[in-house]
Amino acid sequence: MSDTLFPIALCLISAVTVAMVNLFVKKGGDVLSSRMLVSVTMAATALPIALFIPLPTPQVWAALAVSLCTHAGYQFAMVRALHRGDLSLVFPVMRGFAPLATAILATVFLQETLGLFGWLGLVLASAALIVFALPEGEQMATAKLRRSALIWAVLTSMGIGAYSVADANGTRTAETVLTFIVWRFLLDWIGITLAMIVSRGGAMWQDVRPHLRSGVLAGLLGSISYATALWAFTMIEAAAVAALRETSVVFGAIFGAMILKEPFGRRRVASASVLATGLILLNLS
Repeated sequence: MSDTLFPIALCLISAVTVAMVNLFVKKGGDVLSSRMLVSVTMAATALPIALFIPLPTPQVWAALAVSLCTHAGYQFAMVRALHRGDLSLVFPVMRGFAPLATAILATVFLQETLGLFGWLGLVLASAALIVFALPEGEQMATAKLRRSALIWAVLTSMGIGAYSVADANGTRTAETVLTFIVWRFLLDWIGITLAMIVSRGGAMWQDVRPHLRSGVLAGLLGSISYATALWAFTMIEAAAVAALRETSVVFGAIFGAMILKEPFGRRRVASASVLATGLILLNLS
């Protein structure tokens, strides 16, 4: 039982901290600036550790290359989805289908098997995540989801599944899990920083400066969040990690209700209960 509880605890720590990261980003208002600061801070936290761990082997360099490509694809699809539909409707689709996409890709590329209870739990959890993340009240009535936005949201969920499988493979390929975690962080900031330079140009520092404090703090939390998720990949199925980590949607709503005074509602209470049931079935598998 302890062998199962420890990776579950890692995933829940990851979910809580990633919800806190998203809260900081949301409060800041400038998603690109905040995300760049998060990535740069995560790289800075990994840099001192790089001096004390083995260098990546050729197999790990290959896994890192695949990981970076899948993360870039995910980010591209996410931006396209957000440009074509309201966040309140795109977000539930991209996060809700992510555990299912991870499970399918992990079955194909990692030869992982979940069993009947596992697939049933995963379907319940994904459905509950979608229902939970849908907006409340008037926001739901006025939100619009174009077909193109829906397609890109589904592609985003597939991107999440792809990078989850790629990162799971990377952690299992590396001689030590720290080698993959540290070099993953050291390389991840480059893409989003280049995007920031291209899109903001000379106004980059002016845009970044107001978010410096919250972005650095979010980056420290982000280091904890993704490091614990990558560690969990070495112990349990990638689909289970993805499903447990997506409970960040629930924690995010709780933080939003407490700090930003956002509505929670009975629907979210009910869907959270269904989500818990799905996760229990997934764990039983």
